[in-house]
Amino acid sequence: MIIIGAILLILGLVLDVYILWIVGVVLLVVGAVLWILGATGRKVGGRAHYY
Repeated sequence: MIIIGAILLILGLVLDVYILWIVGVVLLVVGAVLWILGATGRKVGGRAHYY
């Protein structure tokens, strides 16, 4: 999720498409939050890993 978010963020900046930039930022932030929660040992949605 973090990788896809970064790719969309870069594509949005390069192609000057604002919606890709927004989706990339959202995916990047959500992926980072889920990664941090998983790294601290908290279960997210009843699962230890979200993938």
